[in-house]
Amino acid sequence: MSTAPDAPTSASAAFVKPLPRPDEVSQGYWDAAARRELAIQRCDHCGWFNHPPDVVCAQCMSPDPSFSFVRVSGRGRIRSWTIMRDAFLPGFRDDVPWVVVDVELEEQAGLTVISRLADGPDANLALGAAVRVVFRDVAPGIALPEFELVAG
Repeated sequence: MSTAPDAPTSASAAFVKPLPRPDEVSQGYWDAAARRELAIQRCDHCGWFNHPPDVVCAQCMSPDPSFSFVRVSGRGRIRSWTIMRDAFLPGFRDDVPWVVVDVELEEQAGLTVISRLADGPDANLALGAAVRVVFRDVAPGIALPEFELVAG
């Protein structure tokens, strides 16, 4: 019996794409995503949002870093995008083509999240287009934040 190269080899391997592997710095982000919330790391000293999560605040560079994950609106604007036309990993083969967007969130100038556009490659994309976060459940307890265009 033959098996496709990217077919699951066990019942626990139903999702064949790489899954997030949170560490102590990013755990709050992924915990919030599992609850279908977008939460961004915020410096407890100066209030600056840091993304991706880091061990030092990019704004105040506090020698005693302290962070909290704060729920944000999930609304923003497209700064840039690219259309992925090749699958570099077998698990993405059926997704080609897909759109990756660079979104600036409304909470802070320069606060960006890079993610997939749920609307797909045929969407009417434009610089500055409004988007909002949506979540895709990929495994028990794991959801990935994506963005979708806001009508109007």
